[in-house]
Amino acid sequence: MTKEKKKLGLGMKILIGIAVGLIIGFVSPSAAEALSPLGTIFLRMLKMLIVPLVFFSITAGITKMGDVKQLVSVGLRFVVYILITSGIAAAFGTVGGLLSGAGNGTTEFLKAGAHVQKQSFSFIDSVISWFPENIVDAMVQQNMLQIIVFCIFLGVALLYLGEKAHTVIDLINQGSDVMLKITDFVMAYSPIGIGSLMATMVSTISGATVKDVIILIGADYVICIGMLVIAYPLIIKLFARLPVMKFFRKITEPMIVAISTTSSAATLPVSLKVAREKLGIPENIFGFTLPLGNTCGMNGFAVFIGLACVFCSHIYGMPITFSKMCIYIFLGIVLSVGAAGVKGAGIVMSTVLLQAIGMPLTVIPIFAAIWPAIDPIHTLLNNTSDLIGTAVVARQLKKMDMDVFEKKEKMVSAE
Repeated sequence: MTKEKKKLGLGMKILIGIAVGLIIGFVSPSAAEALSPLGTIFLRMLKMLIVPLVFFSITAGITKMGDVKQLVSVGLRFVVYILITSGIAAAFGTVGGLLSGAGNGTTEFLKAGAHVQKQSFSFIDSVISWFPENIVDAMVQQNMLQIIVFCIFLGVALLYLGEKAHTVIDLINQGSDVMLKITDFVMAYSPIGIGSLMATMVSTISGATVKDVIILIGADYVICIGMLVIAYPLIIKLFARLPVMKFFRKITEPMIVAISTTSSAATLPVSLKVAREKLGIPENIFGFTLPLGNTCGMNGFAVFIGLACVFCSHIYGMPITFSKMCIYIFLGIVLSVGAAGVKGAGIVMSTVLLQAIGMPLTVIPIFAAIWPAIDPIHTLLNNTSDLIGTAVVARQLKKMDMDVFEKKEKMVSAE
C-alpha cells in the first residue's frame, strides 16, 4: 500500500518530462536536436491512434446509447454547446482586440505575402465536403469530419438493427477497448516524448518580434486565459453543477498534453481515458462527444478569429461597426467548427477568414510567424471545452457516475 502511494502518477511524470526538456533546450540546443526523434516518435504514435480510435469510439458510443432518441438527446445538446461556446469565444476575441488596440496603425509588415492566392469560402460547399465519397480514402487522408459522418451513419444503422447486428456491435465495442489499451501503452511513453518536444521548442524559439505582434500574442493569451478562468468555470458551476477546482484537477493530464503537443487530435486519447476513469462519464456519451468536439469544437481558434478580424481592421484602417462585429462573431462560430485539430490548420483557415471579410491576404505571413506561439493556449482551450461540454451533457442527462468523480486523485492514479 505504501509503495502505491509513493508511485508517481502520469501527470507528475509529464511535468517532470517538461521540466527536463526545458532545461535541455536552454542549456544545450545540440542535445535537444539529438533528442528530437523521441518527440517525433511520440507524435507519430499519437497520430497512429487517431483514425481507429475515432472510428471505434464514435461508433461504439452511438451503439451504446440504447436507442435513436438518446443519440439525438446527446448529440443535439453537445452541438448546441459547441455553437454557444464558439460564439462566446469569438465575442471575447473581438472585444479583447478592441480593448488591446492590437494592430492599430501598424503597416510596416504588410509587404510580404502579397503573392498568396485567395481562397473562396462557401459554407454550403464546406458542409457538402463533410460527406465522404469513399470512406477508405477519407481514412487515408485523415479527413476527420468525413470519418465522423460515416461513423454516425454506421452507428445509427447498428442501433436500428439492434440484435440482428449484435456480432458487428460486439466487434466495434471490442475494437474500442483494444484502442483504449493501446492508448495506455502510448501514454506510458508520453513523459519522454513530451520532454523531447519541449526541448526542441525552447531551442528553436526566436526572440525577434515587433511591438504590435507582441500585443497581438499577449492579447490572444489574455483572452484565452479569460475564457479559462471566467467563462469555463461559470459553465461548470451553472450547467454541470460541479465543483470548479476539483473538475480542473481531474482533467490536468489532457490539459498538459494539449498545451505541450499543440494538437487536439493528439490529446484525444488522453481526454477519452480521463473522461472514463476520473470524471465517471459513460462511454456512450464521451465516446461520441469528445471525438466530435475534437474536430468541431475549436474555441481557441474562435478567439483568434475575433481578435484577427479586429487586428486586420486596425491595420487596414477599416472602421469597426456593430454589424461588422456581429459578422466577426458569426465567422468565429462557422470557421472554428471547420478547423481541424492538427498543426497548421489555423493558418489555412486564417486565409479563408480574410477572404470572407474582404481583406487583403498580405497579413498571412504575420499569422504564420506567430502561430507556434499561440497554438499551445488555443489547443488547451479547445480540449478543456470538449471535456466541460461532455460533463455538462452527462450531468443534464443524469448519466455521470459521481462516485467515480468524487474519488481522490491518488486513488484513481493508483489504479
